[in-house]
Amino acid sequence: MSDSGESRSVRAYVPGKQVTLAHIIAHPASEMCEKVGLDAVDAVGVLTLTPGETSMIAADIAIKAAGVSIGFLDRFSGTLIVHGSVGEVEQALSVVMSVLVESMEYNGCRITRY
Repeated sequence: MSDSGESRSVRAYVPGKQVTLAHIIAHPASEMCEKVGLDAVDAVGVLTLTPGETSMIAADIAIKAAGVSIGFLDRFSGTLIVHGSVGEVEQALSVVMSVLVESMEYNGCRITRY
């Protein structure tokens, strides 16, 4: 607390086992797909994970869980982008979250969609 009686909070990034972003983009604009190096697709799933190597585990889970393809995987930043039909991407992200949070004790986040 400061001298004026106001409290202040600071957010800090602390590396750990966590899913920091899980988002589905249904029917993305072709311009966006082109900019990120994807052909026109029905849906895109984006995950950001720590530690970064988790992106490899998540990719394996996603591919086995649904008929998605890997659009991008970076084991250093922990970014994973998958694509496929809307239903396949939803299924893939749901299973990835379930395995990481329930079986591997990662801190998770809500899967968002726009």
